[in-house]
Amino acid sequence: MTTAPNIHQLFPQPLWQWFEQICAIPHPSGHEQALSQFIQSWAKDRGLALVVDQVGNLIIRKPATPGMEDRKIVVLQAHLDMVPQKNADKQHDFVTDPIQPWIDGEWVKATGTTLGADNGIGMSSALAILGADDIRHGPLEVLLTVDEEAGMTGAFGLQPGMLEAEILINTDSEQEGEIYMGCAGGVDAEISLPLQWQPADSAHLAFTLGMAGLKGGHSGVNIHLGRGNANKLLARFLAGHAGELSMALSQITGGSLRNAIPREAQCSFTVPANMAELLQQRVAQYQGILHAELATAEPALQLTLNSCTAPAQTMQPVAQKTLINLLNSCPNGVIRMSDDIVGVTESSLNLGVINTHDNSVTILCLIRSLIDTGRENIEGMLQSLSDLAQANLTFSGRYPGWKPDTSSPVMSIVKNTYESIYQKEPEIMVIHAGLECGLFKQNYPKLDMVSIGPTIRYPHGPDEMVNIMTVGQYWTLLLAVLERIPAK
Repeated sequence: MTTAPNIHQLFPQPLWQWFEQICAIPHPSGHEQALSQFIQSWAKDRGLALVVDQVGNLIIRKPATPGMEDRKIVVLQAHLDMVPQKNADKQHDFVTDPIQPWIDGEWVKATGTTLGADNGIGMSSALAILGADDIRHGPLEVLLTVDEEAGMTGAFGLQPGMLEAEILINTDSEQEGEIYMGCAGGVDAEISLPLQWQPADSAHLAFTLGMAGLKGGHSGVNIHLGRGNANKLLARFLAGHAGELSMALSQITGGSLRNAIPREAQCSFTVPANMAELLQQRVAQYQGILHAELATAEPALQLTLNSCTAPAQTMQPVAQKTLINLLNSCPNGVIRMSDDIVGVTESSLNLGVINTHDNSVTILCLIRSLIDTGRENIEGMLQSLSDLAQANLTFSGRYPGWKPDTSSPVMSIVKNTYESIYQKEPEIMVIHAGLECGLFKQNYPKLDMVSIGPTIRYPHGPDEMVNIMTVGQYWTLLLAVLERIPAK
């Protein structure tokens, strides 16, 4: 294992030096201020033009290198924030603690947490270009948005007239050799189910059942891989055995982000003393079933049953049954694959977070779709389920997809440049994830856009890693594209 100090020696050094610095400054969604201030101070020290807009986005401008002044203005775009996810046994505060990256063969990983290569590598590439004196380019803008992972606040808040560029290169893609020209739109859904409580039976035994060890991952990029959703797997057990075991739930929680496939979930409950042995048998049987079904997708899956302190109250039977039925029947995962683009998910839903409150249980989901009607179809499913359960459903943060433009000039430039460098054709793709490009198109309809990036595996989870060689390939491609930007 090679430790973090050697990361800055990787190729390209200016990019990796920036990435090491970014890892050292905590920047989860909603807490990007320290990193933003660091970048602002750096830009001012270098004499670069800097604008901070009303929502906190940074726009940094750099003049063209000599002889390139007549080229079209390009904006390199990345987001400032990262997804904060960690393993249960990892002591880490994302607001105060730095990320600890390390080199594992061909990959850079973090130590028990998300790495922030999404979108830290893209951000590092843009900042490295701003700081370089030996890279040829036309007039440049760098746009660093806030809160992309939690709500796309920066993209929603970018006002018309802030950008001067005609071309936008988004750096938030996660597969070398693929050029993205479109992405899914999405909407957040929150289901709130009212709860009624009753005093816990003092003669019953109390337990906690935990689901852990799942891979999780990005709820768009990884949704088609068949990974287990801890919330759904726990609900399946409850649906099958809560009645048989006379279980009385006192709480259920799972997941932490609506855009990450949940890796962990747990519930607390009581059972009559004469059911304790059968409970242990059913948990062991269910773990065997899941190991058989998910042997390839989730080899580290674990169910743990532990005694716990008796609760003061448990859910009333009708409320509990309604909750279990709602969770068990809620759609999750791929809803439909695209007919137009082979191998790409058209529509999906991620049941991301469950929380128990004093008077309700809330369920947070993220719906994604390449087409508006696909999103609306899933919205309708959730509305029907919520109506049946007499739960409250609200939608928020709806954002549009990025409609593919097969005649995009910048896509042709990137494609031809890639072919000339690597002597092979890149794949032209649409990604089932929420890039900010769709929102940019609303206020900048004439922007010609493309998205590229290195290979990042398992984003939005603590197994996140970035392939070192592909970072170099991405950098080489990006610099060659900037040289080939045409005149105005």
